[in-house]
Amino acid sequence: MICDFIWVIFVGFLCKSLLILNPNSPKKNLRRLQYFCVTEPVSYTLALGWQRRWMKDRRRDSNLADILLLLEHLPVYTLGQGSNREFLQNADRITGVEVHQIERGGEVTYHCPGQLVAYPILNLRHYRKDLHWYLRQLEEVIIQVLAHYGLPGERIPGLTGVWVEGRKVAAIGVKVSRWVTMHGFALNVCPDLQGFEYIVPCGISDRPVGSMAQFLPEITFEEVRPIAARIFAKVFDAELLPGIGG
Repeated sequence: MICDFIWVIFVGFLCKSLLILNPNSPKKNLRRLQYFCVTEPVSYTLALGWQRRWMKDRRRDSNLADILLLLEHLPVYTLGQGSNREFLQNADRITGVEVHQIERGGEVTYHCPGQLVAYPILNLRHYRKDLHWYLRQLEEVIIQVLAHYGLPGERIPGLTGVWVEGRKVAAIGVKVSRWVTMHGFALNVCPDLQGFEYIVPCGISDRPVGSMAQFLPEITFEEVRPIAARIFAKVFDAELLPGIGG
C-alpha cells in the first residue's frame, strides 16, 4: 500500500516535470476563452482593427485569455493575400460593395448580415501547434453547430469548409503568426445569398453556396450565436469566460 502510494506520487511528479521541460506541451490551464459578441452588423475595417490589436497583444503576452469574437458584417467582399482576382469578377463594380484584400489564406468570399462570422484569437501553444489540426477543429465546430439543428455537415477531401447536401454553408480562412491566430470562419445562417452570385466563392465554381435557412426557414442569427460559442469552447476544450456584448 505504501509502495503504491509512493509510486503514484512519483508518477505525478514525473508527468509534471515533463510538462515543464517540454515547451511544446499544451497548457490546458491557459485555455481561457473570452467571448465577445456584437449585436449590430460591423464594418470589416473596424473588426479587422480589433483582430490585429488583439493578436499583437497576445504575441507579447501569452498569459492573456484567448478571444472568440462573433459578429455579422455589413456587406463586403474579402480576398486572401494570394487570391486570384479573376474570381472577384468585377463584383465591386456591379454591386458597389467594398472589397478588402487581407492577410488570411483562401480565395474571395462574401460577408453580409445573417452570416455568423467567428474570429478566434487563439494562442495555439496552449492547444496544438499544427495549422492543419486547427483548420479541422474549426470545421468540427461548424459540423457540431449544424448537428445541434439536425443538419448533416460534411467535409470534402482536399477542400476546406463545411457542406450540407452539396451546398457550402461555411467558409474558412485564417492567419497564424507566432502561433497566434486571427480571421476564422463564416457560417451562413440566414443571409441573403445574392452577393455570392457575382463571384466564384472560394474559387470553387462547381459547388453552390447554401445556408442553414434553406433547410430551417425559421432559424435566426441570434439563436445560433450563443450555441456556436459554447460548442467552440467544447471542441477546443477551453473555459468559456462570461460574454461581453449583446
